[in-house]
Amino acid sequence: MESSGSAQRLEVAPAEPKGEEIALDIVFEDDDIIVINKPKGLVVHPAAGHETGTLVNALIAHCGASLSGIGGVRRPGIVHRLDKDTTGLMVVAKNDLAHASLSAQFADHGRTGAMRRGYMAFAWEVPNRHRGTVDAPIDRHPHAREKMAVRQGGREAVTHWEILDSFAGRDGKPVAALLACELETGRTHQIRVHLAHIGHPLMGDAVYGPHFKTKANQLGPEAQAALAALGRQALHAYLLVLEHPRTGELLHWEAALPEDLLLLERALKAAL
Repeated sequence: MESSGSAQRLEVAPAEPKGEEIALDIVFEDDDIIVINKPKGLVVHPAAGHETGTLVNALIAHCGASLSGIGGVRRPGIVHRLDKDTTGLMVVAKNDLAHASLSAQFADHGRTGAMRRGYMAFAWEVPNRHRGTVDAPIDRHPHAREKMAVRQGGREAVTHWEILDSFAGRDGKPVAALLACELETGRTHQIRVHLAHIGHPLMGDAVYGPHFKTKANQLGPEAQAALAALGRQALHAYLLVLEHPRTGELLHWEAALPEDLLLLERALKAAL
């Protein structure tokens, strides 16, 4: 019986991820860091239900043994994450020096340093002012463990937002907005939780905005079709600014909206 139990424990022990040939959209790479433009549907690192086919598997194949080990065997080089269906810019450390520097920069989130992380978010309805800040702590949802929620006693979370554009529905009234968001902290699902908290959940977000599904009826037919085809939250990490971990040089990258969000934007503009 004991050997059977041991075998079961061995089976559930997480295996070290292997390299897999997965195409990467590489924006920048040198001996210390690699910046990629992550597509939708790509999980960042192996976890339950996603043991293979992740960004980590792709990075191991691309970078070989050079990846930083500080993050552990399951998350080599990873200093921050994007949700599976969020697109955009991510930086990965290729050695321990870079990992230490990037981790410190992400912990600071631009409070004293130069780091900036910017997102474009298509949200339901239009805020009643041009810009604002959500300063509300985030923790695990008390009942739905796969969700996060604004909760007293949670970890500090600060999101700055600004309206870039607004879109009218079929009746000519405002129905959605394109927001630029910048993070001062890096909590799981932060932008999704914070925008839902202030009444402007992301379009296409089935987790934090399901009660806004009927809003789609206010969109024109082209926008309804684009939203239905999206199949994900309308969120894209378009801006990344950081100091190079070795040289201290200020590096700045921007990634244009991916095709599915461009189609949504065009359709929202043509709603009438």
